Amino acid sequence: MSDVLTVTTDSGDLPVHRWLPPSGTGPGLLLLQEIFGVSDYIRGRAADLARAGYVVYAPQLYWRLDAGELDEKDPDLLGRGMALAQQLPWADALADARASLTALRAAPEVSGGVGVIGFCYGGGLAFNVAALEPVDALVSYYGSALPNLLDLAQAVGTPSLHHFGTADAYIPLDVVEKIRAAVTADNDRAEFELHDGAGHAFDNPNPAFHHAGASAAAWPHTLAFLGEHLGAAQG
Repeated sequence: MSDVLTVTTDSGDLPVHRWLPPSGTGPGLLLLQEIFGVSDYIRGRAADLARAGYVVYAPQLYWRLDAGELDEKDPDLLGRGMALAQQLPWADALADARASLTALRAAPEVSGGVGVIGFCYGGGLAFNVAALEPVDALVSYYGSALPNLLDLAQAVGTPSLHHFGTADAYIPLDVVEKIRAAVTADNDRAEFELHDGAGHAFDNPNPAFHHAGASAAAWPHTLAFLGEHLGAAQG
């Protein structure tokens, strides 16, 4: 079951997409979007997580830009997504993510732990949220902002799982190794998984990005990690 609710912020009403598990209650997950918004792909992953037993909130971070939804078949999808991400001040996205997390934590449907998961843009944003807010688990898929957020690594003590591809054109392998060193230096509960031959956004089913092997390997690991740290899902 999915719907859209609003979270009141100082700037107005933030739209937040919500998915409930079959049981109606469960641990909470804040899902943070790629640069393409709360796309069909993100909705699909949210539905997957809800079926696994989680209450999922996915804030529409581009609401301030009045951009509408991107056409995922647009040949210039990447360019349009990057343009939107550049228009959105990081501080605004972070504030909206934190407000969504607060609302999720207070939701009557949430029982058990509360975690945050993000993809690409959202992967870096999730890391930033975990540095500022108490969460029980963090999953970051190829967090594009992570190279600029490593000074926050000491503040992220929560169990975390980071997925990266070895052929990421946007985050070269030497930078990935710097990220690994930073996020694991003071956190013995940080896990790091490299996927051989996978590029950036390898979990996205768009043919321009998708790496079937990496996606198929990463998702069960993600679900197992979340199950371990957020409590047993009941879906």
